[in-house]
Amino acid sequence: MSITSSATRGDRLAGGFCIVKATGPCQHAPVLIEDPDDPRVADYRAAVRGRADGLFLCEGRLVVARLLGGSRYRVRSVLATAPVLEDLRDALGPAPPPVFVASTAVIRSIFGFNFHRGCLALGERPEQPASPESVIAPAGPRIVVGLDEVTDPDNVGAIFRNAAAFGAAGVLLSPGCADPLYRKTIRVSMGGTLSTPFSRTEWGGTLQALRGAGYTLVALSPDPGAEAIGTAAERLVSRRLAVIVGAEGPGLGEQTRAAADLRVRIPMAPGVDSLNVATACGIALHRLAGGGIMGGGLS
Repeated sequence: MSITSSATRGDRLAGGFCIVKATGPCQHAPVLIEDPDDPRVADYRAAVRGRADGLFLCEGRLVVARLLGGSRYRVRSVLATAPVLEDLRDALGPAPPPVFVASTAVIRSIFGFNFHRGCLALGERPEQPASPESVIAPAGPRIVVGLDEVTDPDNVGAIFRNAAAFGAAGVLLSPGCADPLYRKTIRVSMGGTLSTPFSRTEWGGTLQALRGAGYTLVALSPDPGAEAIGTAAERLVSRRLAVIVGAEGPGLGEQTRAAADLRVRIPMAPGVDSLNVATACGIALHRLAGGGIMGGGLS
């Protein structure tokens, strides 16, 4: 699909709607939006205010391209400026979802803040949340990540990015964790939450499901009494591992501490007692999943 210079005006359809001229096969010709109150973009206005039931919002070319091309979710629509839409034509493919094109000023008016990423998209949430079993069921050596009440979207997004980078098979979240499909979480994860399987359900049942599926529960802790991760890693080669982290401040909850098979720590320089939870999780995943620990290896 190629967007022409008529993107600034468009052709008039019956009813006064505008479209952007396109060449090549296309399921939906891009529709020009000139009024931020246009009802066709009402879902975007609702999404930015957290009121779009069943939908989530993606921002930026890279994340939108990943939603279009490699995610686990159906795309409701795309809203972009004309230059960015041209850049997305490969990701949109020959049969794209509904596409809206608007100026930066119009998009800024829709969102109420300084819009600078050039494109957004709405994805559809699944009707039923994924079960823990859907994430942990496959047999064989593997590693998953557990998040115990990690409420900060930046940390959850960064942990998903680490999980994707180090080959984790999925992420399990307690109900109080930040939403993996919140727009900021998606953005920080660089689209990792769109491709990495996850389950956000009752935590006690999740811990029991992990144990029942033969996982070793490895709780990450700054406690000096915990075992150094390097020592523990030598015993965990080719195992089914669940690396569990807690929120900064409160740390691991009582359920997690009681269920853990072992607690491990990351040795640090004197005078430093902790790391950001996403940083610590990344180090732990690299140590436990990298270098062939899980029988594969990282390039």
